Amino acid sequence: MSKWNITFAKIFCIKLNQKSDIQKDSIERVDLAHNDFFEYLRKNEYARLDEHQHTYLDYTGGGLYAKSQIESHFKLLTQNILGNPHSTNPSSLLATQLVAEARQKVLDFFNAKEYYSIFTQNASNALKIIGECYPFNTNSHFMLLADNHNSVNGIREFCLSKGGKVTYAPIYFENLRMDENFVQSRLENNEEFEDKLFAFPAQSNVSGVKHDLKWIKIAQDKGWDVLLDAAAFVPSNKLDLSLYHPDFVCVSFYKIFGYPTGLGCLLVKKDKFEKLHKPWFAGGTVSFVSVNALHYSLIGNHERFEDGTLNYLDIPAIKTGLDYIESIGIDKINERVATLRSYLCKALTELKHDNGKEVVKISGPTDNRNVGGTMILSFYNVDGKRYDFEEIELLANKINISSRSGCFCNPGIDETNSCLTAEEISKYYTSNSSGTYEYKDMERFFGRMRGATRISVGIATTQKDLDVFVNFVKSLLNK
Repeated sequence: MSKWNITFAKIFCIKLNQKSDIQKDSIERVDLAHNDFFEYLRKNEYARLDEHQHTYLDYTGGGLYAKSQIESHFKLLTQNILGNPHSTNPSSLLATQLVAEARQKVLDFFNAKEYYSIFTQNASNALKIIGECYPFNTNSHFMLLADNHNSVNGIREFCLSKGGKVTYAPIYFENLRMDENFVQSRLENNEEFEDKLFAFPAQSNVSGVKHDLKWIKIAQDKGWDVLLDAAAFVPSNKLDLSLYHPDFVCVSFYKIFGYPTGLGCLLVKKDKFEKLHKPWFAGGTVSFVSVNALHYSLIGNHERFEDGTLNYLDIPAIKTGLDYIESIGIDKINERVATLRSYLCKALTELKHDNGKEVVKISGPTDNRNVGGTMILSFYNVDGKRYDFEEIELLANKINISSRSGCFCNPGIDETNSCLTAEEISKYYTSNSSGTYEYKDMERFFGRMRGATRISVGIATTQKDLDVFVNFVKSLLNK
């Protein structure tokens, strides 16, 4: 841990152990037990938000980096000479050492002793490795939750192209949680399939719903391999892979601590490593290649899937970022995010037009149990007519609020919220001969509006940010 982080941790260890003068049972205020701690972070690490009078509420879209992270990484780059790791010269050896330290830090952070840590361009690239290399065939079954990011949805095309079966497990309209009876039934009644892969997100990237990690072991006990999308989960939750043992896990680092972008990770359980059959080779992935005899030998560890030259200048920043998160404490971040969401949820649900109609509807859970710091919103005028999400985004942009709009690369959530059936969707796609698809065109065809607004809180969020957003929603009252 850096000198700064040690000092920082000591200061706030004292602060957090002091008795708070704020009443902890007051739901009217966000600044509960750890407010001073996070206000200090906001002032010293994320001051640019207040300098630009910016209300950032898109942490699921991308985390924000701390000032100290950038300073630390800049110092490393300016004081050292780093070369391509695929050599044994001094600059290469230093880069190799820093990459190895970052890799070990990832394994330690997730308590993943029984895993290989494979650096990728992003979480999507990590998922593509699974799609390309999992042994899909005519005797395969790929089951995935309807609540999945498109980078997980896309794996189905690899399975289908090999003649395998694909099944979507539905989610409930009322709370956007999985239909556990359906999942249990499908996990149990697939003995005829040999290679079975079950994929689900630890936390929805749209609703914030945390899907129970108990399904990892349940599926594995029934002979399934499990792919866990942890990208939206790990920024504010502890993922301990000594307690839960998914076969494959994808992570995106900028979602956790903002910098660097363009780097993710695929964690592969060592006893499932050889089950992934790489269909090609590239520089850095082979120990031997012959041109004359057309033979090659793949490296037998994480390097097998790290094609070409690694991003060796940015990978050391991963260790810096994880050190930073550890200096704060993932449990404190989790508690903070839960408190923020609870405050915002209560404030929004209390807003009503004078005629009693709701201004905003939260899709999914409103009880704040087993849910992260993300919520999906739809807005309504005084007559009960829904605002187009694009109109809400434009209004928010004018007062410097960063939210996110659309379907968030998760069509299953949108189709569930819009009550669209498979028959309706198929009819739309088959009737559209142009091959181009747009929201407005879909809305006209289905006769209902699609898309929504997503708000997500994170490490640098304060009550002031939430109040700015609540006041923005109040501006829609009685209109």
